[in-house]
Amino acid sequence: MAGRIRQADIDEVKARTNIADIVGERVALKSAGVGSMKGLCPFHDERSPSFHVRPQVGFYHCFGCGESGDVYSFLRAMDHVSFTEAVERLAGRVGYTLHYEDGGAAPETSGRSRLYAANAAAAEFFRARLLDPEAETARRFLGERGFDAGAAAHFGVGYAPKGWSALLDHLVAQKFTREELEQAGLVSRGQRGVYDRFRGRLVWPIRDVTGQVIGFGARKLYDDDQGPKYLNTPETPIYRKSQVLYGLDLAKRDISRGHRVVVVEGYTDVMACHLAGVTGAIATCGTAFAADHITVLRRVMGDDSASGEVVFTFDPDAAGQKAALRAFGDEKRFSAQTYVAVAPEGLDPCDLRLKRGDGAVRALMDNKVPMFEFVIDQRLSGYDLATVEGRAAGLRTAAPIVAEIRDPSLRPGYTRVLARRLGLDLSEVSAAVDRAARSARADGASARADDRAPSSAPPAEAPAPELRVTVATLPRSRDVAIERDALMAFLQYGHHVDASLLSRALAAPFTHPGLEAVRSVLASSNDASKPGWAAEAVGAVREPYRTLAAELLTSDFPARDEAHAIASANDLAVNLLRRVLDREKTELLGAIQRVPADSADGRTLRLRLREVDIERQRLVGAQ
Repeated sequence: MAGRIRQADIDEVKARTNIADIVGERVALKSAGVGSMKGLCPFHDERSPSFHVRPQVGFYHCFGCGESGDVYSFLRAMDHVSFTEAVERLAGRVGYTLHYEDGGAAPETSGRSRLYAANAAAAEFFRARLLDPEAETARRFLGERGFDAGAAAHFGVGYAPKGWSALLDHLVAQKFTREELEQAGLVSRGQRGVYDRFRGRLVWPIRDVTGQVIGFGARKLYDDDQGPKYLNTPETPIYRKSQVLYGLDLAKRDISRGHRVVVVEGYTDVMACHLAGVTGAIATCGTAFAADHITVLRRVMGDDSASGEVVFTFDPDAAGQKAALRAFGDEKRFSAQTYVAVAPEGLDPCDLRLKRGDGAVRALMDNKVPMFEFVIDQRLSGYDLATVEGRAAGLRTAAPIVAEIRDPSLRPGYTRVLARRLGLDLSEVSAAVDRAARSARADGASARADDRAPSSAPPAEAPAPELRVTVATLPRSRDVAIERDALMAFLQYGHHVDASLLSRALAAPFTHPGLEAVRSVLASSNDASKPGWAAEAVGAVREPYRTLAAELLTSDFPARDEAHAIASANDLAVNLLRRVLDREKTELLGAIQRVPADSADGRTLRLRLREVDIERQRLVGAQ
């Protein structure tokens, strides 16, 4: 039987891994105070960032949905892998050799990992085949579109041979089973058995945001190919086309830094844009740009303000106009401003680069127009604005578009744009926009009223609200504030506090039950200097106080820098000890009043009172 990974290795891999690097591959993170970073939560859709990562303690927590954990739990949740796979993946990333208990061998790799491995092996196979004599047509196709061998290598472009089982035979020889290859979408099954899905085609590897190959897109090259022009990997356990964006693995860094993404329509358009210097370009994979794609992009670009840009490139034909209007339907999902860029003569970015050069592709992005302006023009194009009837119909069609603009500072400007397009008085157009806005509000109110209307069926018993204690729900009192700040400091910077001082500060019970639950776990923990100590402590806090513990670990600690944070942590430990001594002194003074001064009990109490005063003075001097 396969052995388990040694706990020491699990801890070492975690210690060598920066959780911000792992999370940052999927979420744009920015500074959120001393030792903290934040971004849009990958576990739920949100407009403002509430997902916090604290690299120093290797922990994340979302203040919105409550998800929290360490780097292993993050990988397990995002990539749907087992704990063992998560450890093995990170060990490979940091170059650490794992050891297994009882001398056992490494556990069998899971099905998902086998699918990743099969896709990676297929990508290498296709890339190598692009150099074969048979691939001359594929190389010529690339060359005619301005892509040399270096460009093909950069994007991993390859060639699928014409035969029915070239890839199948190659991967079976590498110990992959036919069932695994079929599950990965690399082969298909017909009446005559299993055969290669991609044959005689130019092939682009499709990677997830971390750079792992999860599927392929293949372009027809030969006239006798009866299949579609483009053939993609089918839905698999690791490939979901509604969530995949081609080129995102290459574009994510520039998208995150520049807060601008360019959405194009095909693989060659992505290549052309990147080679021309527009390195934030991405494309969908055989499906329309939709809500799930927006969710992925918002997290990568850090879309939490109107300062970002999303630029769509569309062909000027009917299909392109339809795609633009469909994108406009989801435009409000972005906080960033949305634009449309249409190339002259209806050229796509690939053809534009080929005919006019890299500069023309860059200029295309500079000449973008706001999405609202583009859609207004599209709506008006169907009317004869030279007639009164046409202008009236155009106003009825376009006024609701302007009324939908969520930024009130932009709405007057677009009202003037519409007035100029129609050749109407500004007052007339403004009145139409106001009417459209009121109508939309009334429709929304009516819909909400319908939702609240009583049903003929008896109402279901409402579920009891979840008992969830958070930092925001803590009482506002001096004692609770001290306890809250102290636990926040110890969880985040306890490894910088003297072990003896920390132990003594955590020895006395706290007043608030939730904070007491956290304190008791920290007091029983062995070593605050151990990597992952704080995250383990949070996991050990009993419900319903675990969320509170996670928030204490990830909340912004009020300090100018790390040195001041460490100093504050030590001061808070001293304040807790002083609070304990103050309480004891009060109790001693009361007890002294109740016993004869010359009695043995009286002398013992006064002696202890003197010791408390000395200890308290020592603490004050130490601060």
